[in-house]
Amino acid sequence: MLQEIVEKSRNIVFFGGAGVSTESGIPDFRSTDGLYNMKYDVPPEEILSRTYFDNHTEKFFEFYRDKMLFPQAKPNAAHLALARAEKAGKLTAVVTQNIDGLHTAAGSRTVYELHGSVLRNYCMKCGKFYPVEFILNSTGVPRCECGGIIKPDVVLYEEALDNDVCDAAVKAISLADTLIVAGTSLTVYPAAGMIRYFGGKNLVLINRDKTPMDSAASLVLHEKVGEVLGKLEF
Repeated sequence: MLQEIVEKSRNIVFFGGAGVSTESGIPDFRSTDGLYNMKYDVPPEEILSRTYFDNHTEKFFEFYRDKMLFPQAKPNAAHLALARAEKAGKLTAVVTQNIDGLHTAAGSRTVYELHGSVLRNYCMKCGKFYPVEFILNSTGVPRCECGGIIKPDVVLYEEALDNDVCDAAVKAISLADTLIVAGTSLTVYPAAGMIRYFGGKNLVLINRDKTPMDSAASLVLHEKVGEVLGKLEF
């Protein structure tokens, strides 16, 4: 069924969440064994907020290095399939809530990272760029040669999404004839609200658990994203 939809589509957009990267060994957030259900003295949602970053910077980076960075992770079958689909002219954009950079690593070119990327880090004082390796190899609060704090280019709680990225993602979704939504519970806003702009023919949902949009979809698959996408031919 999905193969048939793909073959008849001319403009596919992919919208993905944490479930896309779990097959690369990166844990998700909201499942029963996800990050947000682990026991910490301070809830992860609070640690990953801008207030906590500003007031407890060293503790933020302690958690960030330990739980948010996965330097050994490699693109899985889902990431690779999407890169093939773009190369074949079927897929026009990937819109992702993930910050791991695996879509780009797989070869996808048009990727809208709604929540930023751990691969990009910048000095809050002078703006100098630093790769993720600098954060990994630093201790305490990573600092620029100018003395400024180096902040990951990720959207923390209490921070707004990048307007340009959002506008481009919404435009791509609105022009698509098929939207494949995968690996997301569709409960994180404003990102999840973007699929409201889809007015095309086929809405495909691939997720381990049910989502609020299942009843509106053309096709629902409660399976692993990589296993489903990896079988597709483009």
